[in-house]
Amino acid sequence: MEKARETGGPRLGAKVRALRRRENLNQVQLAEKLGVSASYLNLIESNKRPLPAALLIRLAQLFNVDLHSFATDEDARLVADLLEVFSDPLFEGSGLTSTEVREVATASPNAGRAVLSLYRAYQSMRESADSLSSRLNEGEQDLTAGVERSNIPSEEVSDLLQFHMNHFPELETGAEELWAKGKWAVDDLYGGLVRYLEKQLGVQVRIARGEAERGTLRRYDSARKVLTLSELLPTRSRQFQLAHQIGLLTQKNRLDTIAADPRLTTDESRALARVALANYFAGAVLMPYVPFLEAAREERYDIDVIGRRFRVGFEQVSHRLTTMRRPGAEGVPFHMIRIDVAGNISKRFSASGIRFARFSGVCPRWNIFAAFLTPGMIRIQLSRMTDGVAYFCLARTIHKDSGGYHAQHPVQAIGLGCQAQYAKELVYSDGVDLDHLDMATPVGVTCRLCDRQDCEQRALPSIFHPLQVNENVRGLTLYNVSSSHGGVVGGVGR
Repeated sequence: MEKARETGGPRLGAKVRALRRRENLNQVQLAEKLGVSASYLNLIESNKRPLPAALLIRLAQLFNVDLHSFATDEDARLVADLLEVFSDPLFEGSGLTSTEVREVATASPNAGRAVLSLYRAYQSMRESADSLSSRLNEGEQDLTAGVERSNIPSEEVSDLLQFHMNHFPELETGAEELWAKGKWAVDDLYGGLVRYLEKQLGVQVRIARGEAERGTLRRYDSARKVLTLSELLPTRSRQFQLAHQIGLLTQKNRLDTIAADPRLTTDESRALARVALANYFAGAVLMPYVPFLEAAREERYDIDVIGRRFRVGFEQVSHRLTTMRRPGAEGVPFHMIRIDVAGNISKRFSASGIRFARFSGVCPRWNIFAAFLTPGMIRIQLSRMTDGVAYFCLARTIHKDSGGYHAQHPVQAIGLGCQAQYAKELVYSDGVDLDHLDMATPVGVTCRLCDRQDCEQRALPSIFHPLQVNENVRGLTLYNVSSSHGGVVGGVGR
């Protein structure tokens, strides 16, 4: 029995070793503190024995570390990000292997994150140099305009949301407390929010004509305690903005506590995080956790039906579905992505395990791009990533519905998906053969990290195959090579 227990469980030896060294302890000293033998600790650190739950908790208590720091999913994300970084042609010829990258991420996660920060700074400076060069060529006088800083607030906020699995129990509690105080009727939520602002918070709500607040949809004057909403906002968006402002006014301590996370390194990142968290709170108010999860299960995650029930839009429902991570009351673990026609990702989160490109282009075979061909229609796709995991995904375009005839209406697409094993819980999978995953569409994260050589949409060579151009042979693309050519190239090999 003892042997059976020891053969399973997570191998966290590198993390234990890194923690011990951080505290300037040798194996004998740490073993004494943990109440185990030095030889047993040595087996754990060399990954020859798993780290038992009791010792994991003891380590966390002894050195006052968060159990999240032992999360293997965060390691996987770090490995994926580092692999993408080292796929940059900058590292061609370095001879670095993917095994070495994984060892860095596991043994020295702080060093791995430092590499990511350095690469972001490098990317930012490269973009700034290109911008300056362009301005010089165009003869512009103000050459400092548009020069970017190395920190990217949106990236830091995305990392924060991912770390918390896009679930914030304290904000869910705040939303439930608000409902208990307001005692609103579902059919009069807008009126209830307005009355709460006026009676409980002393804030007057007024609707402004579009011309008076051109370009501004919500404005709060803290001195006069007046909240102004544009008439261009549809009712569902007005409700969301009301709940957002209530969140900023009533959840300040909770927002500040979460935004104090060291992952947010600048004032801009912390401010952006507060906006994202207030949006989260607003979603929790408009779609209360328990009723929303019950509706999702009852309607088999039919987004349009759920949206009508809670009087919210497609994107709001999709985003809320990704937050259903309450222990003991979890929904389908979804990933979500929002993208524009140029392929720019403006929102991303993954509870499904799928990886998104952070520093390079997205795979064009994802169905989210096909959604732009049929605006307003839901496109479904059964896909398989290069790691062999199959996903069921749906995508649909959305457009901003605020503005008049002359206003631009930017079109974006929302992609929502889960691992194929959960697909039967979704109404969208009806009629899809989920028992034969060999028919799934081969999809990758990004060209540089995809080793499929039979893709007619490949735009860049794979780091897993050396680029060998034969002027007498033309493949599906210039970068398709024989699968017999393996090795290390582009910085990372297998």
